[in-house]
Parts: sequence; structure tokens; C-alpha cells
Amino acid sequence: MQLTWVDHSCFRVENDGFVIVLDPGLTVPPTVLNDADAVLITHEHGDHFQLGTIVARVATRPQLPVYTNKSVGALLAGSGAKVHVVGHGDAFMLGGVRVQVHGEWHAPIAPDVTRVRNVGFQIDSKFFHAGDAYTDPHEHVGVMSVPEFGLFTKLGDSLQFIQHVQPGLAIPCHDTGLDLIAIQGADGFLSQFKTPPFAPGTGVPFFRPMKNTPFPL
Repeated sequence: MQLTWVDHSCFRVENDGFVIVLDPGLTVPPTVLNDADAVLITHEHGDHFQLGTIVARVATRPQLPVYTNKSVGALLAGSGAKVHVVGHGDAFMLGGVRVQVHGEWHAPIAPDVTRVRNVGFQIDSKFFHAGDAYTDPHEHVGVMSVPEFGLFTKLGDSLQFIQHVQPGLAIPCHDTGLDLIAIQGADGFLSQFKTPPFAPGTGVPFFRPMKNTPFPL
């Protein structure tokens, strides 16, 4: 099984030739779904979901399976995709891989901003992508994506997310808008090691993959 960080919160998982793409949002080209066999969408925000991207793939892959929450499912009505509405506690098989669903809501942004539904996906206990949330999957996962920059994020929350879940490896996501200096600072703060007074340490290895470069799970 191989994992590829495409960009922002978009990931690609390939297992024995079966391709799953998570959160193909506005920072990635529609071609990201050219060979997708299934799509997982955590929530409806444009940096995670683009209807046109799904429709473009459906033109060459009729009845493309899309697994998502009921809010996004409603937005996909009439798209030609085969929509599977899932929620917290659900599990299903894709390409010989078990996928579990965790979480219900997007992390709070501000008191006057309405929260949207958000589901996280755990793939075969090897990769957990919570979307825009800090959901605890309540079991050990090999690799976990951790958001670094967005309207809902605070690096302290991301650090505590790693400390609490204790995955085998933490990798960044949701970093669009950070320049090189900010990326280095965020990555350093989420480091495994304590470097007082800057970083308290997570106890978990942190690794920034090269985008569009697969690595084994």
C-alpha cells in the first residue's frame, strides 16, 4: 500500500492497483481523479470538495463510488456518482482494504460560523485522515495527517492531537498559505522532540513527505 500527499488535504492511497483519493479540493487539478477508483470526502468546504472535479471523473468512470457525509451526499445528487452516505462508526471495504469512519463535525472556527458535518477516514489502520477535525480514532494508526494552517487551526491543538492519539508517524496537511519560514516553524513545533521553550515535543516522529511522491504505508 502506498500513500501520496497530493496537496493541502488531498491524499491518494493505492493498494494492488486500486486507487482511493481523499479530499480533492480546489488546490489540486481535476486530473487528480483520472485513475481514481473511489473518492472519500470529509466535508463540503471548497478546499476539500469540488463538484466539478467529481463530475469530470464520472464522465470517464460512470457510477464512481464516493463515500462522504450526508451534507456532501446531498450536494452530489445528480452528479452521476454512486454516493454512499457514511457516518461515525461505519466501516466498509474498498479494493480489499477496510475503511472506518470517525467523527461527525468540523472543528469550531468562530462562534458565529456554522459548523458543517465532517467525517474522518481510517484506512486499514495504516492511515488516518480526520479532515478538518481533531477526532480520536481510539486505536493505534500507522500514519496520521495533522492540519497546520486554516481558519479552524491552532498549532497547540494540532500538537495535542498528536500527543493524544500517538500514531506511529505524524505528517502535515492543510498547509496552503504558509511560506517556507512558516512551514519550518510549524513543522518544528510539531516535532517529536522537546526544544524548550519553543516546542514541548509530541513523542511521535514527524515527517514532511514530498508532495506527489508515493511512500509505503
